[in-house]
Amino acid sequence: MYKNKKSGLLGIIITIVILIIIVIFSNREANTSFFENIANKLVMPVQNGLTYLKNKVSGNSTFFTDINNLKAENQDLKEKNSQLEQSLRELENIKTENETLKEYLGLTEKYGEYKTIPGYVINRDISNYSKTIIINIGKDDGVEKNMTVIADEGLVGNVISVNKNTAKVRTIIDTSSSISCLMSTNKDSIVCKGTLNSNLELKAMYIATDANLIQGDSVDTSGLGGIYPKGIHVGAIKSIISTKNITDRYAIVETAVDFNKLNTVLVIKNN
Repeated sequence: MYKNKKSGLLGIIITIVILIIIVIFSNREANTSFFENIANKLVMPVQNGLTYLKNKVSGNSTFFTDINNLKAENQDLKEKNSQLEQSLRELENIKTENETLKEYLGLTEKYGEYKTIPGYVINRDISNYSKTIIINIGKDDGVEKNMTVIADEGLVGNVISVNKNTAKVRTIIDTSSSISCLMSTNKDSIVCKGTLNSNLELKAMYIATDANLIQGDSVDTSGLGGIYPKGIHVGAIKSIISTKNITDRYAIVETAVDFNKLNTVLVIKNN
């Protein structure tokens, strides 16, 4: 009885083992796919991560390369821009020099009867109390004290001091300036002086009682006084101021020269 039970149990075990072997072999491909799926699930994320990192590193490398290229191009553009700006400044200087030469030529032609020295304003003190300019020519150029200074439009003033390479000019609008003039229409004489409050006007005084003042009449130097030659244009009568006493009447003369914009001048050499 015991033997029969033992033999039956052994048979059951053998049968189970055989079934297990059959199941294993029959499902080999399925098991393989199962393990492969597990492997894929474990390996693929790692592989994808490595691929992403590779692409990222590669992309960053290109990015940094592009930045370096942009820096080089930017530096090149800066250098070219600097060269263009330098060329533009040189052209502007040439243009200014040409314009100055044209002004000089026009002045020398206009005042051909005088021996002149060309120059230009390098500093100015046009205020209520001092109305002088500094020009870039001096003793080395033949400039002397009391020489007359003119511009294209007319009279500027006279030289009051001279250095080696510069000269100081008192303009006709300075309050200490006094010019003997003639009115062009009737040739009556007047004296034009600078005013305290204007850089464009003179006060014409000492007008003869029988003089006929005409608004807009031209005013030129008379040649009297020993400083200014005769016939240099000064300005035009802007207005006439009447007073109770006719001997005190005066006129306002608008200067031909705009002293705020004066740049180019000629100094008339003494004969």
